[in-house]
Amino acid sequence: MEAWEKVYVSDAKFLTDVHNTANCIGCHGGVGGTDDKAKAHEGVVRDPTTDPGRVCGTCHADIVKTASTSLHYALNGYRTILQARGADLSNPAMAEAFQNHCTECHATCGQCHVSRPTFSDGGLIKGHQFKRVASISLTCLGCHGGRVGPEYQGKYEGVPGDVHWTKGGMPCLECHEVTQYHGDGTEYAHRYDGPAVPNCLDCHKDVEGGKDGVTQHAIHGQKVACQVCHSAGPYKTCYGCHVGKDAEGLPYRKTEPTQYEFKIGRNPLKSDERPWDYVLLRHVPVARDTFAYYGKDLLPAFDAVPTWKYATPHNIQRVTPQNRDCNACHGQKALFLTVDDVLPDELEANRSVIVEKVPPAR
Repeated sequence: MEAWEKVYVSDAKFLTDVHNTANCIGCHGGVGGTDDKAKAHEGVVRDPTTDPGRVCGTCHADIVKTASTSLHYALNGYRTILQARGADLSNPAMAEAFQNHCTECHATCGQCHVSRPTFSDGGLIKGHQFKRVASISLTCLGCHGGRVGPEYQGKYEGVPGDVHWTKGGMPCLECHEVTQYHGDGTEYAHRYDGPAVPNCLDCHKDVEGGKDGVTQHAIHGQKVACQVCHSAGPYKTCYGCHVGKDAEGLPYRKTEPTQYEFKIGRNPLKSDERPWDYVLLRHVPVARDTFAYYGKDLLPAFDAVPTWKYATPHNIQRVTPQNRDCNACHGQKALFLTVDDVLPDELEANRSVIVEKVPPAR
């Protein structure tokens, strides 16, 4: 996006938009009736939707009522995992680190419906027009363009895109219900907390129990997650994220080179909603010393949570390399997360997801 596009406001379109009835000062604050730039900008709020109730709630009270429970807004996923690793978010050092780095992924109403997310450098989507349905390329992939977007659209060399996109052209909202963005009033600990939404069986109802006549569905239905057989190939995993501040005091983050891997492991989130023994796992970019810049041992219980996490890659195909026949998966050690795949410093953290005995060839 060009620099001018990020700030350009089209008079003709904006002035006819229903949201213009609030006028600039009504949402952003500032001082009217002056030609002095500095005076006019006193008290201006760049993103007035940081507090959804202050402006959006005037008309959209029903949506704002649940916004505080949205994972996009509340960042509960970060808090849950960091605290599970022993982080004390009230510790000034950890609090500063969280504010400088983790809150980058916080999304407000405006960052979906008016501008690109701050995480992807912001910028008005279309001249300050309010978009009821967020743009996939500018909004969704502004945050989810590092892994999910390229997987879904088939941008990784040698791995086809997701059939729901390549053949169906399905946008994100086709599967991900609006309550996943706006919240539904329930405080979720992370995005895999609660029922699986979306669930493959919502559309593919005949697959359950092998009702479609596919023997493998009858055999593996309750033991193997759909993605294990239907993920089309390697997906991105990240290692060794480290954060800090540069010489000018600006926050930065850096990671080790990205890897493209496909790993089947034991289910770390086994429950009634996710009963499978085997699922796909993705290494997440965390290290024992991720926050070392801010203080010593800020993740004292690092080994309490696997660094190979439950994953649902968005590269689904009906026929894949590992489901061509039984032995395309059975006996194929390279497909499974074994002790040889785990960094020595992370063995203890991942013992619960490592596959100790690979299913033998048939």
